[in-house]
Amino acid sequence: MSSWPKARGGARKLIINMSIFKKEPEETSQLEEHLANFESDEGQLSIDVYQQDNDLIIKSTIAGAKPEDIDITLAGDILTIKGKREMDEYIDYNDYLYRECYWGKFSRTIILPFEIDESKVDVNLDKGVLTIVLPKLQKKLGHKIVVTGND
Repeated sequence: MSSWPKARGGARKLIINMSIFKKEPEETSQLEEHLANFESDEGQLSIDVYQQDNDLIIKSTIAGAKPEDIDITLAGDILTIKGKREMDEYIDYNDYLYRECYWGKFSRTIILPFEIDESKVDVNLDKGVLTIVLPKLQKKLGHKIVVTGND
């Protein structure tokens, strides 16, 4: 388990203070070890959630992910988004000046505020933006029952 501090919301917070001109061998190996541990963890997906008419909309930027790399599960009032995004090229650690983008596995679980009509859920990944449209389940207010008699 990594010793990096947790940021608000459980995401890992990475703070690196180093000079690109002067690296002590001991500092470099410790930093590489921490980064290796950091990369093995699962990242938390950032999302926007809002209502529009009778729909709940969830949006997230997932640059680098393909539709087949994303798994979305709806179980009752819990929506889970899992997936991975991979770099398309290898870049040596020593060539980085800054490294803030997250590559690898990610997930996010959301407790939904109301019941969803599962048969009408729509999901789209366009230009690196995942959009999930979750229609609210329209409950029937009641059903009239006709009384018959034997007169």
